[in-house]
Amino acid sequence: MNLHGAAATRFFARPDPGTAGALIYGADAMRVALKRQELIANLAGPEAEAEIRLTRMTGADAKADPAAVTDAVKAVGFFPGPRVVFVDGVTELQAAPILAALGDWAEGDAALVVTAGSLKKTSKLRKGFEGHAKAVAVALYDDPMGQEEIEAAIAAEGLRLTSEARRDVEALAAALDPGDFRQTLTKIALYAGAEEATPEAVAAMAPATVDAETDEVIAAAAEGRAQAIGPLMQRLGGQGVAAVQLVIFATRHFQQLHAAAVGGGVGNLRPPVFGPRRDAMDRQVRGWGAAKLEQALALLMETDLTLRSSSRAPQMAVMERALIRLAMMARS
Repeated sequence: MNLHGAAATRFFARPDPGTAGALIYGADAMRVALKRQELIANLAGPEAEAEIRLTRMTGADAKADPAAVTDAVKAVGFFPGPRVVFVDGVTELQAAPILAALGDWAEGDAALVVTAGSLKKTSKLRKGFEGHAKAVAVALYDDPMGQEEIEAAIAAEGLRLTSEARRDVEALAAALDPGDFRQTLTKIALYAGAEEATPEAVAAMAPATVDAETDEVIAAAAEGRAQAIGPLMQRLGGQGVAAVQLVIFATRHFQQLHAAAVGGGVGNLRPPVFGPRRDAMDRQVRGWGAAKLEQALALLMETDLTLRSSSRAPQMAVMERALIRLAMMARS
């Protein structure tokens, strides 16, 4: 089944417990990550990670051990409750073990949640999930959030808004990435407390320079400027930026570099990149090359898994170490 628009929003919020699998794909890594996070939480519950009812792996893991996905889907958990097998960053080259596991799915097995980048209509992954009676495929595009998504995000924070503040929040939704928008709503809710939020509260919590500094620390890693990373991370931490948000943005940036490296240059990227950022990305692509960019993406995937695991390591320190390692790779 292929879902989009309001139907997709309702599925992420209230998925059918008998869902066999879901393929979430799109060019915007942040949108994909947020939706799969919401879906997994609503399929398996907030304690799935702690109760070992969530199994994580990458597309590369699935390709290296083709039986691993099916084994994970069929495994019997120690704790009672619904189980999810999450496979991140799958490409067409890694589709076979995913589709084999989906084809073998039976009632009582774990739900299979798979994420991918942009996929063509001829994609085997898309056809496999769209054609399965108990699975769905959802494409996420870089469109502004719809009214139903905005209302769901406001309700999730328990936020009450004056009519003027609601107009301001809707304007923010059109201007911000979904991750930034949700983080901003959380700050507005904390700022307003039990009171109805006013336009002043929205203005006070709206992001100002966070995006620029996020881009700057990722650019420092991509350009080998390791000495700049520490001070930038301190500022971002003080502004409340989450390490998970940083790893998603960094992954998206390096995915763009890799797409340019294998696709003939920055000028061939869609959507296009303009101005000084295009010149900077062009230099980064030439400096890295496709092979090293694949190593960088593997490092970021490992970091993302660490940040979302039950590890007690300080998350911003884990992210800073990853960015410094990327800077060292850029220099080598």
